[in-house]
Amino acid sequence: MTSHAPIHTSPDRLAEALRGDGYALLRPADVAALAGCRLDELDALLPSWDTLALDGYLKDGGRYRRRRHSCFVQRDGELVQTPHRAHWQPLEYNALHGGMRRLFEPVLPETAANPAWRKLLAAVGDACSAARGARPWYVEAHQFRIDTTDGIGRPTPEGAHRDGVDFVAVLLISRHGIKGGETRVFEADGPNGKRFTMTEPWTMLLLDDATVIHESTPIQPLGEHGHRDTLVLTYRAGDFQGG
Repeated sequence: MTSHAPIHTSPDRLAEALRGDGYALLRPADVAALAGCRLDELDALLPSWDTLALDGYLKDGGRYRRRRHSCFVQRDGELVQTPHRAHWQPLEYNALHGGMRRLFEPVLPETAANPAWRKLLAAVGDACSAARGARPWYVEAHQFRIDTTDGIGRPTPEGAHRDGVDFVAVLLISRHGIKGGETRVFEADGPNGKRFTMTEPWTMLLLDDATVIHESTPIQPLGEHGHRDTLVLTYRAGDFQGG
């Protein structure tokens, strides 16, 4: 594994990078351009991360994760939110929390209706279609806050993993008063990997879930409290996991 500062992908190589490397890393300005909006329009979404509800499903008993979750279907250029549904993964992809129907608080209606939110989700779906071919995408949106309430916060308590979808987008929203939270991307069937730390809000890592596995290392506080906020979007063809 090599360790280095983030190497960002040129936007005109996004589909090529996904097909060839299994991942792409976009700068905030390029994410905003992809979504067809300004960074300050994306920033208008930030207060919603202060409303996340405690995740009561953590099997390690931790209190370090808060989240909201909602689902959408992108078809023929239209993004439609589904009735609220549980999040489910098989044990094959999540040995810690797989096999559980986890019903989280939904994304706030005003967040899901925000034009910047909808443009962002649709633009990432279009990028997936550019890499894989146009098709309906079943989209799950997870707002996460990992904090240091327990002294340490684990962004991926299940360890390095795949999600059982076609593509995964991880967007950094904020880092406050923490160290750690390094992103690691590994070949699913090979020895190579990359590790880097996303520090700029709205940096986006887009992954081909069949090609690579990924994880984020634990965070620790630099002061009394700290947190790391992310938006994780998954895109799956055919249906949601669990039907």
